[in-house]
Amino acid sequence: MSGFSGCPGSRIVELRQDETPEGAAGVKVPSQLRQWPIQLHLVSPEAPYFKGADVLLAADCAPFAMGNFHNDFLKGKSLAIACPKLDEGQDAYVEKIRALFDEARINTLTVVIMQVPCCRGLLSLAVQALRKSQRKVPIRYIVAGLQGDVLQDGWVEE
Repeated sequence: MSGFSGCPGSRIVELRQDETPEGAAGVKVPSQLRQWPIQLHLVSPEAPYFKGADVLLAADCAPFAMGNFHNDFLKGKSLAIACPKLDEGQDAYVEKIRALFDEARINTLTVVIMQVPCCRGLLSLAVQALRKSQRKVPIRYIVAGLQGDVLQDGWVEE
């Protein structure tokens, strides 16, 4: 695409999908969502579903790109979502994640982001919060491609 400038995450890309496999279109997959609200600005680290939980922090776009997001990543976890590019008040995000570590005493944090550069900011916010935390909580990160494939899966080493 000639003449394009700006964030690679804003580049226009049309994704082509193969036809849905025979019989798959009629399959109902139950939601694995365990709580509400889910937006990071709105969640409370004091909520009972965060106490000692395994928590999933997902970029807003990830569940749409990853067809089996609920079963592969959300099942059994409490959820918060955020967009590091479009959301304001990211200092509040660092404090909220720190409170999940220290006050909710979460067990683990899994951060699911997209491959676009701006999305790495969400992982960066989690690492900043970990550095301010009194506890050392394991952080797993998963980087998804634009068509939902897992490009990276690892653990933050501090």
